[in-house]
Amino acid sequence: MTQTLAGDFDYDTHGQGYARRRRPDPRIAALIHSALGDARTVLNVGAGAGSYEPDDRYVLAVEPSAAMRAQRPPGAAPAVNATAEQLPFDDDAFDAVMATVTVHQWRDTARGLTELRRVARGPVVVLTFDGEELERLWLAAYAPELIAAERRRYPAVPDIAAAIGRSTEVIEVPIPIDCVDGFTEAFYARPEEFLDPRVRAAQSAWSFVSAEATRRAVEDLRSDLATGEWERRYGHLRGQSEFLGSLRLLIGHP
Repeated sequence: MTQTLAGDFDYDTHGQGYARRRRPDPRIAALIHSALGDARTVLNVGAGAGSYEPDDRYVLAVEPSAAMRAQRPPGAAPAVNATAEQLPFDDDAFDAVMATVTVHQWRDTARGLTELRRVARGPVVVLTFDGEELERLWLAAYAPELIAAERRRYPAVPDIAAAIGRSTEVIEVPIPIDCVDGFTEAFYARPEEFLDPRVRAAQSAWSFVSAEATRRAVEDLRSDLATGEWERRYGHLRGQSEFLGSLRLLIGHP
């Protein structure tokens, strides 16, 4: 039987290890939870293993991947097998809706965002990346194919903003130097991490890059770290406590 993917990445096949390497960073979590306001009921769409879900209010999760649902920790919010494009809930069913680092993976982003707004009485909170700002990270010099692939995947921030609220705040999220959520920009000051295939496996972007391009990027980085060239060009980042990259928090108000 042929499996139909819910999005552009097969988490059932490649999603193992996400819960271990894509842990919620507490500083980013604080921004998300603040954005939810005084909501007591929250729907988390594209919830994955449960990152960034608040534990002080009622949460229901939506996650189409069985492998990701299986990685949700004991005591996590219940997860419904559904997709963003067809949420099985009434209009205005939740005080707030959240979607963290997921909208770029949906089959029909516009429809999914419309669904988020439909089921939320209050704010719709989206954590995403701005495809127009991806080259702020030095990784673009080593893996331009990855940046190009990611730019194609990420919906335009103004389009998201228009879909989730009559008015929408767009916040540039600072990434701490010791960020524990292992997306690419989290390692802006820890380049050695990209040499570890387990780290790259927890970043879906690499699945859209050919094996040859990945090998070349990794070997070029390994060489520049060995010769000190990376330090010469980017070493100042090792002492920079935060990085303003492409991470954005959008808060859409009804």
